[in-house]
Amino acid sequence: MATAPRPRTTTRDPEELARRLTAWLDARLPGAKISGLRVPQSNGMSSETLLFDLDHPEPPVRACALRLAADPAAYTIFPVYDLRGQYETMRDVARHTDLPVPRVLWLEEDPGPLGAPFFVMERVEGRVPPDVMPYTYEGNWLHAATDAERATLEAATVSLLARLHDQYPAPAVEGSALRRHVTAAREHYAWVVDGLPRSPLIESGFDRLEEHWPADEGPPVLNWGDARIGNVIYDGFTPAAVLDWEMAAPAPREVDLGWTVYLHRFFQDLTAGSGQRGLPDFLRRDAVERRYAGLTGHTPRDMDFYTLYAALRHAVVMLRVAYRQVHFGEVRVPENPDLMILHHAELAAMVQGTYW
Repeated sequence: MATAPRPRTTTRDPEELARRLTAWLDARLPGAKISGLRVPQSNGMSSETLLFDLDHPEPPVRACALRLAADPAAYTIFPVYDLRGQYETMRDVARHTDLPVPRVLWLEEDPGPLGAPFFVMERVEGRVPPDVMPYTYEGNWLHAATDAERATLEAATVSLLARLHDQYPAPAVEGSALRRHVTAAREHYAWVVDGLPRSPLIESGFDRLEEHWPADEGPPVLNWGDARIGNVIYDGFTPAAVLDWEMAAPAPREVDLGWTVYLHRFFQDLTAGSGQRGLPDFLRRDAVERRYAGLTGHTPRDMDFYTLYAALRHAVVMLRVAYRQVHFGEVRVPENPDLMILHHAELAAMVQGTYW
């Protein structure tokens, strides 16, 4: 990511998508015109985003964003893309909480019009902390902000998690929500390495989870899933839109908290490894835990377990990204496949219990 060329994120032709999208919209809003269609530079590898402007009396939304399931021919990061689930989650979170979730407009489950299912939502303007180069590097707006401004952003972001977990109705789950969540992560890993070299490091990480399983998981809440500042649009330093709900699922509160804490550490570790100072005082684990407890009355528990789990899930994604690059001839598989995981040294320290 920060140390290598950005992997390709699409195999689709934006101009062809624009033609097909215009035809699809015309069947629903006769006479509708779209303009300014573009693919954002921050387009991810799990699903694709198109931005465009809509000219029509209905609906009142003019600025639109389209989330398109990943092209199956592009060596997808996840085996299944539940666009209906994302659409309904965003709709329901907006319905039950005060989180700033973009309004969803249309869901299209037929892959015919654009080659994959998609949904359209309102587009919210603002700025997003970048992944490439990471916001922890010099030269971007968040790094250049004052300590007070970053503290404002941090407090507002932790508040998003607290409000989601407290305001959204408790999901009904039979058995252990955490066990179900970890089982799904194991299945994702098995899919990633099917027919390819396995990762001893990842497998040892799953073993350590079993050895340190929380004695009390607590009741499940709806987790955002990809809970990190790179999935928030900020107006100044205040959240204006919460994006990317594809990993939402019932789980203990600490699953979201562990992901938020670790994903920042991932970027901070990369930055420190490159010789820059980064943002070591931002989104610190102790500060996040303390603020969350103050907002909810719930003191986070077993956070060594949950930050390891976050790093482990992220390692599975990183391994898939690496094998995707192999697939497209961008890199070769080293003798030790663990070296394909960008944060393998930090994950190894977590597995050994020496990271924190």
